[in-house]
Amino acid sequence: MTSHLFTPAQMRDLQLSNRVVVSPMCQYAAKDGTASDWHIMHLGQYAVSGYGLVIAEATGVEPEGRISPMCLGLYSDENEAALRRVVEFFHEYGEGTKFGVQLAHAGRKGSVPPSFIIRNAVMPDEGGWIPPSPSYYVDKVHTPPRVMDLAHIERVREAWVQSTIRADRIGVDMIELHFAHGYLVNQFLSPLINSRDDLYGGSRENRMRFALEIFDACRKVWPDHKPMGVRLSAVDWVPEGWQIEDSVALSAQLKQRGCDYICLSSGGVSHEQKIVSGPGYQVPFAEQVRREADIPTMAVGQIWEARQAEDVLKEGKADFIALARRALYNPRWAWHAAQELGDFIPYTQRYKSCHPAMGQALKFPDTKEQTAALKNIWTLEEKVKG
Repeated sequence: MTSHLFTPAQMRDLQLSNRVVVSPMCQYAAKDGTASDWHIMHLGQYAVSGYGLVIAEATGVEPEGRISPMCLGLYSDENEAALRRVVEFFHEYGEGTKFGVQLAHAGRKGSVPPSFIIRNAVMPDEGGWIPPSPSYYVDKVHTPPRVMDLAHIERVREAWVQSTIRADRIGVDMIELHFAHGYLVNQFLSPLINSRDDLYGGSRENRMRFALEIFDACRKVWPDHKPMGVRLSAVDWVPEGWQIEDSVALSAQLKQRGCDYICLSSGGVSHEQKIVSGPGYQVPFAEQVRREADIPTMAVGQIWEARQAEDVLKEGKADFIALARRALYNPRWAWHAAQELGDFIPYTQRYKSCHPAMGQALKFPDTKEQTAALKNIWTLEEKVKG
């Protein structure tokens, strides 16, 4: 019997072979936003490991939209050409695994070193920049920001549009817009950061304006047959901050505008946050948004085991499971989960010899019986593909 986890999913014209997603994970391996051989290796390993969808790391829509000077971008011809190599790898070798890009802007949290180095500001004379922010907000880590005026807001919104166009031009299958983790759009959404008194500040409707404008502008230039999702920080984990009810309201607005799913993460906007974590601790956010905004959701956050992931889907709490650190620890997680749940998933041609079903074939010294067992493998695979 097919598990929920390995049931195919359809988003617009995009057919996913299963509901296991590799979440965007910053790699800090780019130069001037341009993907390196590391990205071919890092992302390519997931292309051949049975996942339904792989989403590349937060990808800056302009140079000052990156988190660090070593982060990926999609704002230049060089960026575009390098990322095209990754897309082409997926399309040639991925055995059906789809490839997405998470478009992002770090806002005031930009111009810092990689996460594996102690976080502090990278100043302009060190290769950094003065980061933009909806309002003036200073902490002990980041460079004091430049407050965005209306012209700056318009310019950044157009940068998202141009990156969306570039993503389509190189054949990206889907896009996720990064509105979470305390980065620029999250800064506009959160009353903890946004203290503007114009049409982008004050009421929740005004604070949501920038997010909705970006989504509308990107959706307009993104082909109708390709899906577009959004990642939100469901809550700020600060009493006076953005709450789950706000995420439900924004998700409902995004659904009306053609958003295909919401990925519910949380936190990141304030050092005052008090996160209560544990296995599956963010799943309730995905469940509530799915139920109350009536939109497909992606669950993330300490989902480690196959049966844990299966139960989330089986109980109707989310539509997809996204793995990050667990996929780093075990890149073949999808293979192992399928075996544990009793599902057959096809392996890429060059790796078929290690498929567990091959053990059945190798047990038989007799050529005739071995051939019959091997045929069983191909029959199972054809059923999956069919």
